[in-house]
Amino acid sequence: MEKFALLLVFLSSAASDVVQVTPEDDVTLPCQVGNVYIRAVEWIRPDLEPDYVLFYRSRNSVPTQQHPSFKDRVQLVDRELKDGDVSLLLKNVNSNDAGTYECRVAAGDSRRNKRSNIKAQPIRIYQLEVSGSNSGDVEEGNYGLYYGLGAAFVLVCLAAVVGLVVGWIYKRHVDQKSGPSTADQLI
Repeated sequence: MEKFALLLVFLSSAASDVVQVTPEDDVTLPCQVGNVYIRAVEWIRPDLEPDYVLFYRSRNSVPTQQHPSFKDRVQLVDRELKDGDVSLLLKNVNSNDAGTYECRVAAGDSRRNKRSNIKAQPIRIYQLEVSGSNSGDVEEGNYGLYYGLGAAFVLVCLAAVVGLVVGWIYKRHVDQKSGPSTADQLI
């Protein structure tokens, strides 16, 4: 029965879903493998180096290969892996978290857990999209305020240059109009 459940997991695998979230929210990426013995769980972002979001083996997270941006922000929803729940909880999402997330599991009777990565195909694939904003932090990708301030500065500088040019033209015009007096011209 366990082999059938494992086969069912891999046949129904690689379902890809889009998940939308706003910055600073927490998000859960569900992943279920059924009632099998789970040797290891791997959540990765293939576009990162190292690509580990979370690696879980022997009932513990293994942070040695984890990408630093996920440190202290990810965990399994159920650390006891009851009912095959290997869902990922990502806390305090930011714009840098947008990307593809893959859930992989090493399951079966074997208790061998020395291998550092799982060669199996992904069970679930998520495309995480981070949009909107709950804050004006630059870190979150909300540059609107800074673009506005930059544009205002450029406009003030442009107005100052235009003012100087207009002033110079006016002064030159006044100087030409008054020109030398007739008495000065006779001499």
